[in-house]
Amino acid sequence: MKIVMLSSGDRVPSSRFRMLPYIRHFRANGHRCTLASSIPQKYEWFPQIGFRLSQRLKRLIRYLHWYQSRFRADDIVVIDREVFDSPCTKLEERFRKSTQRLVLDLDDAVFLRYPEKFEKLARLADLIICGNAFIEEWSTERNPSTMIIPTCVEMAQYPAKDWSDAEGRVPRLGWIGTSGNLRYLEVAAVGLRQLAQKMDFELHVIVPEIEPLSEINLEGVKVQHVPWQKEIEVDQLRQLDVGIMPLFATEDWDRYKCGLKLIQYMAAGIPAVAAPVGVNASIINHGQNGFLAESDEDWAAYLGTLASDLTLRKSIGNAARETAVARYSIEANYPRYEMALQKLVSSSRS
Repeated sequence: MKIVMLSSGDRVPSSRFRMLPYIRHFRANGHRCTLASSIPQKYEWFPQIGFRLSQRLKRLIRYLHWYQSRFRADDIVVIDREVFDSPCTKLEERFRKSTQRLVLDLDDAVFLRYPEKFEKLARLADLIICGNAFIEEWSTERNPSTMIIPTCVEMAQYPAKDWSDAEGRVPRLGWIGTSGNLRYLEVAAVGLRQLAQKMDFELHVIVPEIEPLSEINLEGVKVQHVPWQKEIEVDQLRQLDVGIMPLFATEDWDRYKCGLKLIQYMAAGIPAVAAPVGVNASIINHGQNGFLAESDEDWAAYLGTLASDLTLRKSIGNAARETAVARYSIEANYPRYEMALQKLVSSSRS
């Protein structure tokens, strides 16, 4: 197969986890897989030339990608969510005509932001790859050609946590994410404050900039800022003892999330406590490979239980890692991905 993948950029989580690792596997299996990345990255702009010129450059690069794809006569185009973060669909339509096979990969509720655009794109696509069953439910109402491939990690890059240094030191609870998503810690804040009154622990926040955290009341909680670095992200994760993934139960956007940070904790063998929102409730088997917290008391209780019991942390962490290997690894899901694209190309040729 000749595949072109339109990536949002190597710092955008949807591309980092749902596109870039698969490219290596497609190439290793003999397919010609071309990476076409947004420049600047989809949600960014270059301060040196300003916002408007950055947007023009972004469009110029994408049209260059289209011309190159036409010249190569690619069989199929895989689009990370959308080409541009705007209501426009012109370039998706051009790629669809030149390749004749368009795959739309959705890992978030981007259709809530641009409803009319995604109504059109859903019907334009030959296949919609959905990050979870909630996205699939939205997609199948518009296009029966859908499949679920969860957001995954490459287990080869996630060695299991070494617990040898955990004995005798203060437990480290932790959260990883973008600065803009620090607001989610508000969900667990009361539970964290309650726990801080009962036991000693540290809250490690792995994030580029921590300033937004000042808006959340974490009085009494010992917060450690760990500046996120892509190159050592897994090592930073493996320093944690317990991971947390709070979400807002009342926000539609959160219901469609794919549980990435939860999967990252689990892949590293770290037990986690998460809000039972959206796909989190199906990723975690409560009490077996993690815990689900609905109330402030739940957050305090489950985090406290894990923080105070090293043996339990190891046991839950091992079960979590087994879940990640079986269901949420690139290695387990690549064969299904390859087969789906091969079937799509073959049916289009017949």
